[in-house]
Amino acid sequence: MSALAVDGRGLSRSFRSEDGSTICALDQVALHVQPGTLSALVGPDGAGKTTLFRLICGLLLADAGELTVLGTDVARDPQQVQSRIAYMPQRFGLYDDLSVQENLDLYADIHGVPAAQRAVRYGELMEMTALGPFVDRLAGQLSGGMKQKLGLACTLVRSPELLLLDEPTVGVDPLSRRELWTIIKRLVEHEHLSVLLSTSYLDEAERCSHVVVLHRGKVLCQGPPAQVSALAAGRTFIAVPGAGENARSMQARLLGDREVVDAVPDGGLVRIVRRLPGAAPAGQQPVAARFEDGFMVLLRQAMGDPPIGGDLAFEGAKLPAGGGLAVEVKGLVKLFGSFVAVDHVTFAVRRGEIFGLLGPNGAGKTTTFRMLCGLLASSGGTLQVAGADLRRAGAAARQRIGYVAQKFSLYATLSVHENLDFFASAYGLHGPERKRRIAWALHQFELSSHASVPSGQLAGGFKQRLAMAAALLHGPEILFLDEPTSGADPLARREFWRRITTLAEQGVTAIVTTHFMEEAEYCDHIAIMDAGRILAQGTPAELRQHARPVAGHEPSMEDAFIAIVEDARHASTAAQR
Repeated sequence: MSALAVDGRGLSRSFRSEDGSTICALDQVALHVQPGTLSALVGPDGAGKTTLFRLICGLLLADAGELTVLGTDVARDPQQVQSRIAYMPQRFGLYDDLSVQENLDLYADIHGVPAAQRAVRYGELMEMTALGPFVDRLAGQLSGGMKQKLGLACTLVRSPELLLLDEPTVGVDPLSRRELWTIIKRLVEHEHLSVLLSTSYLDEAERCSHVVVLHRGKVLCQGPPAQVSALAAGRTFIAVPGAGENARSMQARLLGDREVVDAVPDGGLVRIVRRLPGAAPAGQQPVAARFEDGFMVLLRQAMGDPPIGGDLAFEGAKLPAGGGLAVEVKGLVKLFGSFVAVDHVTFAVRRGEIFGLLGPNGAGKTTTFRMLCGLLASSGGTLQVAGADLRRAGAAARQRIGYVAQKFSLYATLSVHENLDFFASAYGLHGPERKRRIAWALHQFELSSHASVPSGQLAGGFKQRLAMAAALLHGPEILFLDEPTSGADPLARREFWRRITTLAEQGVTAIVTTHFMEEAEYCDHIAIMDAGRILAQGTPAELRQHARPVAGHEPSMEDAFIAIVEDARHASTAAQR
């Protein structure tokens, strides 16, 4: 009997696609999870992470290989395994019309938790998640971070021996993400629970004791995070953007350099991973490698070292950057009954800028976006978008904007080409021009080989490309992007931001929300919201000054975000006393 929490050897699993072809999801995978430890699965979309979780849960059977969980052969006795583990999938089944307490009771009923045990366990879970004051609130009225904590509490109602978490922090703001990690670490350190999670945040993987890197169903590396970081040792440097260049434009240029494996903005500088170790090139300073650096080395090698795409020849009006205001918002208000969702918000965005609207879950960002796009009427204030007053000339303004929604909003049963054709028609494109724009979108977003694939079957990175392609078909002046990289892998995020950079260089204005605070470094200006109000505005450098100083640690945008939001909440609480 294995002493490991999870012991998988030679695991393979294939699926039959709709066209009859075979898709290999897992190929001879080995997985070893020590009991009482925190382990992570990382890899791009389609790597096989969710399939591996489903094998461990006994929800799928492997085509080949051996798998024991908590000493039990899953293939022989899946029910025994399922009675001892807990699994929180990416879309956990909370019931929005039930309260927090009613959701907990439902899952306790499903798992047969006795009444006496519930009394003790509920108290532990409410203390752990800080949901105690909200037990009577409907789940549908919780913020995204609170929903994740409730999902985790429901998963833990029966004190499992092994906890599986599939992307538990996707779409969660930095404050909620920190709270979730506090809970996970407590489960491991104090309850000695074995936890296996998957994550798109590579800084989270770096906190684990064991990491498994997957790509196209194969294990690329397995071991402590430092083993992955070491792959970039002697190759990692920091550079200052030159005159007339900002961090994002320098990154876009470097990603086209065959000697560069990775480049990413980092606190106003650019972090670079070079192909070969050696002395620092002119203008670059060596820095210690981190997990993300080694991960990109590993991933690029596995992919045959292709160039990171993202250059984009825009099919729209070439607008001069900095040529006046693209968006002007003054005293914007939105009421839902007596609830103030957006409270006198004011900001301005210049043409060709990338503007970041950041805030915790429930801050009012998406509501603000929907008003800016003319999808939701404001309750007060003024909105000037692309030179038009949205309260008087909404239709004219909407023709000049593109919108990528927070959740994939295209038609899952329609093919890539059919989706593009539908949206081209909706934007009033006809005849040869419509065909030309669709051909442009397929080529520029590298979707031609997927043109006949139903969009619901696309991997996350390709869904993101299709959503952007549809939003740009009519050549808009302003592009609204509501958490466009949520759940995307690091390579897909780099491709996305390279495209946004090239759009901005061609005069397109981009307004974006994101929970990846490092992505805020791509923005020219940022506004941070909470409880419907703007708390702070400025350049990334100006906002980083709000971070609390820590010896030996350069302040990050995430540090600044947390400090700004926490200080505002503390001030609000003090004022109410």
